[in-house]
Amino acid sequence: MNKLERLREFTAVVADTGDIDSIKKYVPTDATTNPSLLYKAAKMPLYAHLVEDAIEFGKLHSDSTAQQIKLSLDKLAINFGSEILKIIPGRVSTEVDARLSFNIEGTIKRAHELINLYQKVGADPERVLIKIASTWEGIQAAKELEKDGIHCNLTLLFSFEQATSCADAGVTLVSPFVGRILDWYKEYEGVDGYPANEDPGVKSVKQIYNYYKKFGYETQIMGASFRNIDEVLELAGCDLLTISPALLEQLLHEEGPVIRKLDPFVAAKSDLSQIQLDENHFRWDLNENAMATEKLAEGIRNFARDTEKLEKYVWELCERC
Repeated sequence: MNKLERLREFTAVVADTGDIDSIKKYVPTDATTNPSLLYKAAKMPLYAHLVEDAIEFGKLHSDSTAQQIKLSLDKLAINFGSEILKIIPGRVSTEVDARLSFNIEGTIKRAHELINLYQKVGADPERVLIKIASTWEGIQAAKELEKDGIHCNLTLLFSFEQATSCADAGVTLVSPFVGRILDWYKEYEGVDGYPANEDPGVKSVKQIYNYYKKFGYETQIMGASFRNIDEVLELAGCDLLTISPALLEQLLHEEGPVIRKLDPFVAAKSDLSQIQLDENHFRWDLNENAMATEKLAEGIRNFARDTEKLEKYVWELCERC
């Protein structure tokens, strides 16, 4: 058995891509998308029909250019998401506009709009996760959405404080960004890397996993943003891991054992204490964590820029129609 097959024995494998052909190849349980991945996929000739359909949808439902682009982008996300759902047995994650990361009501409204679009194409809302940045506002929006039966994936998660607050809010899933944590610490400490078991991103996910399992939270943990397969394998046993096609390919072609590193029975014996944070303590603790503060802000900016690139691309196509 290759390492990808062995990893599946402990962990649900998720494809971190908008490329439908890649998803067909690796047969993941779930799939995740974001503006960066959609922008890359939308420029592939193979998916031109999905883009054209989204543009037509925007034009049909609004006379305003700005509203046309917004509707086209939402429909584009749903077009890719619904195609992905035809392939995978599990769920697809679709991201709310990162520019709403500090807007509770705006995030809730946009999430409902996305779910409504999924329902109109016949997709089961139970198989959709709405991705929201793990800001205080994002977590509060997700708390309300979960009450409405809309399942959420809290992304751009870099700190234990974000993770505990997400669990208290009852969100369905969190996505700690392993590789981006590693990037920050490599630059901060001036090192080339770490052994996998000492990788700061890996250690962060292990702490969150142990905390959730010890205190019986139903929120799932999905490690994300990996830089190498050593990080992936060091988190074998995590609920889910979302992995890029390049790393899935490496795992597919490597033979050998995969040892389970995360286990709920071991987690139950950890010495972690349960905490609850109100808004003031959440903001202060996040502020005191330079890595999490910087990477969260950077991640929101980058996703917002990629959304703007996608808007520009769609607008240019609209003008040609």
